[in-house]
Amino acid sequence: MDTIKKLNLKGHLLTAISYLIPIVCGAGFLIAIGMAFGGASKDALVQGKFSLWDALATMGGAGLGLLPVVISTGLAYSIAAKPGIAPGFVVGLTAKSIGAGFIGGILGGYLAGFLVLGILKYVKVPNWAKGLLPTLIIPFLASLLGGLTMVYIIGTPIAAFTGMLTHFLHGLGSSSLLVFGAVIGVLSGVDYGGPINKTVFAFVLTMQAEGINGPVTALQLVNTATPIGFGLAFFIAKLFKKNIYTSVEVETLKSAVPMGVINIVEGVIPLVMNDIVRSIVATAIGGAAGGAVSMVLGADATVPFGGVLMLPTMSRPWAGVAALVVNILVTAIVLAVIKKDVPEHEMQVENEAEEEDIDLGDIQIF
Repeated sequence: MDTIKKLNLKGHLLTAISYLIPIVCGAGFLIAIGMAFGGASKDALVQGKFSLWDALATMGGAGLGLLPVVISTGLAYSIAAKPGIAPGFVVGLTAKSIGAGFIGGILGGYLAGFLVLGILKYVKVPNWAKGLLPTLIIPFLASLLGGLTMVYIIGTPIAAFTGMLTHFLHGLGSSSLLVFGAVIGVLSGVDYGGPINKTVFAFVLTMQAEGINGPVTALQLVNTATPIGFGLAFFIAKLFKKNIYTSVEVETLKSAVPMGVINIVEGVIPLVMNDIVRSIVATAIGGAAGGAVSMVLGADATVPFGGVLMLPTMSRPWAGVAALVVNILVTAIVLAVIKKDVPEHEMQVENEAEEEDIDLGDIQIF
C-alpha cells in the first residue's frame, strides 16, 4: 500500500486533467459555436467546400478527438517531467489509433511515464552518449516499449471495455438514467470539489471522450447549482422567519454565489465547515435531484466547465436550465428547513475598532 501511495497515481492523473481542461473548453466552445450556426465537423477541410462554421466545428472536433493523446502526454509529463512528453505523446496516439480511447490514453500515460523513470534509473550509457539520452535514447526506447505494449497487450481489452461501457450507457432507459444521474449528483457535490468530485470527474470525462456528454454535464451543473442554492437558502429561510447564517457567513455568500455561477464550488466550504452534516445533507439531496433531471432530460454540454456558460453549448439548453433550477431550489429549501436558527445577537455585525488618529505632536526627532 505504501508503495502505491509513493507512486502518487491519483495526483498525476489530477495534474494531467488540469492540463486537459483548457483544451477541452476551447475545443468544446469551437464545436458548439460552429454546430449552432449549422456547421459540421468534417474529416478534412477541402478548400472552397466548407463554411466558417464548418471550420469552427472541425477545429473543435479535432481537438476533442485528441483527448487520449493529451491525457497521455500530461500524465507522462507529470510523472517523468520533460523526458516523458515524447513517449506520452506517441503512446497516446497509439491508444487512439487502436480504439482504446480515453482509458487507453490514461493507462498509456502511466506506462510511458514510468518507463521513462525506469530507463533513467537502469539504462547506463557511456559518457559520450549522455547527450543523446534525453533527445534520442529515452524517447525511442520508451515509445517503442510503450507503443508495443499498448498494441499487443493492453490495447485490445481496453478497447473492448470502452466499447462495452459506451454501449451500456447509450442503452440506459429513463429509470436507469434517473438513478445514474442521482448517483453522479450526490458524489459530485458532497465534498465540494474535493477528491471524490475529482475522481467522478475523471470517470465522466472518459465518457465525454467517447461522445457521451450527459454525465459530465450533470456533474458540472451540480457544482454550479450548489453555491447558488446556499445563497437562495438565505432568502427562503426568511419566509420561515429564520436566520440561518451569521453576518460573517452572509459576507462569505456574497463571493461564493458569483463563484458558483461560473462553476467554482469551493467558495461555500467556509459555510459548510460551520455546519458540516446539514450542509452535506442538503447538497446531496439537491445534487441527486439536479443530476437526475439533467440525465433524464438529456442536458449535454460539449464544454465540461464554465457554469452557466455551458448552457449555450447544449443541444437542449432548457434541459440544463431545468436541472439547475431543480437543484438550486431543492438545495435551498432543504438547507433552509434543516439548519438551526441563528440567535439575533450573532447576526449583529461587530463594529470595528476605530483606528487611533496619529498625534503629530508625539513624534520626536533625535
